[in-house]
Amino acid sequence: PQPLPATDEPVGQSAMLLIVLSIVACCCVPALLARLRGAGGAARLIDGKAIAAAIRREVKQHSEALIASHKVTPGLAVVLVGARTDSATYVKMKKKAAAEVGFHSIDKTFEESVTEEALLQCVQELNSDPSVHGILVQLPLPKHIDEAKVLESIRVEKDADGFSSENVGNMCLRGGKPPLAVPCTPAGCIVCLSARARSR
Repeated sequence: PQPLPATDEPVGQSAMLLIVLSIVACCCVPALLARLRGAGGAARLIDGKAIAAAIRREVKQHSEALIASHKVTPGLAVVLVGARTDSATYVKMKKKAAAEVGFHSIDKTFEESVTEEALLQCVQELNSDPSVHGILVQLPLPKHIDEAKVLESIRVEKDADGFSSENVGNMCLRGGKPPLAVPCTPAGCIVCLSARARSR
C-alpha cells in the first residue's frame, strides 16, 4: 500500500475519534463474532430492530421512574445547522426516539451562515438550562465554524454524543472512571453483537 501523503493539517477531532473507535472495535469485535458463529462456522442474523425496541422499552421505564420519583423529565437538546437532508433526517429520527422513551426535546436550528459566536452562545445557554440533560450538535458543521471548539464547549455532563476529550479518554483507559457517554453508533454495534452472542 502507498504511504499517506505528508501534511501539516492537524488531525481533526472526528478523525481522531474514528481512529480510537477502530482500535476498540478491533479488540472487541473478533471475539464477539467468534461467539456468534453457529455450528460449522455459519453466520447468524442479528435482529437489530428487536434489540433497539427492547432498549427503548427499558429506557422508557427508567424515564418514567425518574419522572415519578423526582418530577424530572429527561431533556435532550439537538442543534442543527444548515439544510442538509441527511442531517435533518437523522435529527428527526433522534427526536422520534426521544419522544418514544418519554424525553422532552429542544430544537435549535440555524442557517448555514450562522456565526461561530452565535453557535457557541447557543451551547452555553443549553449548558446553563436545568431542563436540558443532554446536548447533541449534529455534524458536520459548515467549514467556517471550528467543529472541535463547538464540541469542546459542551459540558461533559451533557455530552450526549460522548465526543468530549474526557469521555473519550475515560473510554480508552484501562480501569478508572467509565465515560459518562459513548458514541452511539459503535456502542450500538457492540450491543447488538453482545445481545446476539448471549442469545445462543
